[in-house]
Amino acid sequence: MLLLDINQTIYSSLAVQIKHIEPSEDLLRHMVLNSLRNYRTKFTPDYGELIICSDSKHSWRREFFPYYKHQRKVARKKSGINWPEIFEYMNKLKHELRENFPYKYLEVDGAEADDIIATVVEYTRDVPDPVLIISGDKDFMQLQVYGAKQYDPVRNRWLSTPSPDKFLIEHIIKGDRSDGIPNIKSSDNVFVMHDRQHVISKNFLTTFDPETSTGEIRRNYFRNKKLIDLRETPPDIREQIIQQYENSVVNDRSKLFNYFVTHKLKNLMQSVNEF
Repeated sequence: MLLLDINQTIYSSLAVQIKHIEPSEDLLRHMVLNSLRNYRTKFTPDYGELIICSDSKHSWRREFFPYYKHQRKVARKKSGINWPEIFEYMNKLKHELRENFPYKYLEVDGAEADDIIATVVEYTRDVPDPVLIISGDKDFMQLQVYGAKQYDPVRNRWLSTPSPDKFLIEHIIKGDRSDGIPNIKSSDNVFVMHDRQHVISKNFLTTFDPETSTGEIRRNYFRNKKLIDLRETPPDIREQIIQQYENSVVNDRSKLFNYFVTHKLKNLMQSVNEF
């Protein structure tokens, strides 16, 4: 099973464009589809068919923690890039993938790709088939407890940890600045207020015990656990993900040729059998 975080794939392609030229719908489409072709060519023989996992427009984490990924919004406003137009490109491309490509496409309201990938990995943990997650997001390393492997396509490297459980606890303690999640010694709004976080020493990291912790630190530990531990996905969302995984209908491959013709994907059309 080949699980792809499609949002990260799209953002990676956008990042390359933004460095050099004005983002365009046609180039974004070509770059993302070529990535899909490369992943299938490289990994499908060993891991099986591609499953596309997508963020929904809303996230339950933002409802739980209003500062979740808040700084990303601020950065986009300051960037001078026409993000509303880019989001239109992204939504259109994801719709095209869902409607035309012969892969399961999973997207559940309120869920992120993280929730979908984690739920599917846990749900299929007793299935002997190997599982590969294509994403550079280190959050997924906690899923190695189920035997899943992870490949970072941007840095062209495998991600692994000798102890997924230890990795998860340390990740919860340290938080995740990129997602706006402070460490457990710091307040909810530390990044929004542009304050410095309290330091997490090596000694604290190795000796901290959530069971004996008290006060604000204990409260912040469980705040971070809710946001970072992928077993914390709400049960109703997990159930919807499982239902969609079980009942998702895969498109017939015959749609691909007309799709490539319609969007003038001449170069990719020559490799249509690799999709």
